[in-house]
Amino acid sequence: MAQIRIDFVSDVSCPWCAVGLKSLQAALARVAPDIIPELHFQPFELNPGLPAQGVDFAAHMAQKYNPKDITRSQEALAARGAALGFHFNFEQRTRIYNTFDAHRLLHWADTQGHQLPLKLALFQACFTDGRDISDLGVLAQIAAGAGLDADRARRMLQSGEFTTEVREREQYYTSRGIHAVPSVIFNGRQLVQGGQPPEAFEQVLRQLAAAPATAA
Repeated sequence: MAQIRIDFVSDVSCPWCAVGLKSLQAALARVAPDIIPELHFQPFELNPGLPAQGVDFAAHMAQKYNPKDITRSQEALAARGAALGFHFNFEQRTRIYNTFDAHRLLHWADTQGHQLPLKLALFQACFTDGRDISDLGVLAQIAAGAGLDADRARRMLQSGEFTTEVREREQYYTSRGIHAVPSVIFNGRQLVQGGQPPEAFEQVLRQLAAAPATAA
């Protein structure tokens, strides 16, 4: 039985990060119970300069991509998501929001040992339900739905707690060359990037689990 640390660097407004996480979960299910994961979500902001109220999603995407590319990407995401049990509802997503407070909430959830259900709930709120994930009240509701204390979450968010810690974590990963997400780091040394299929994650997990025995 091997224990493997997994640092999942991502943004909750990144659709390929949702695909990557669902793929990783599928891979972890395949290697259980032989491999015990120690999973931590690390912060990355795709759009750190966005105002608190967000911007129009369609206009924001049109500034970055060709309309045909957007359509193809959304179709590919919808198909990948459906195969992994995640529903993308792009019609619901009318705005794109600043995600820094969501990352603070995730940092706190890690101290509670409850990051994974919150991360999944945030992805659903963003990509399936089209909720405002920059609104502190909405974030507290999402936290409650993920099994966390809503009042404690609200107080933490309103206080600005964990701002320094999240900024430091963001800088740590960008200073080490992480400029695209998802970036999944296994045992601090092996990197897998992008919305890879479960097989890609499974291969890395099995290689790392076998490495100590091979070395011995």
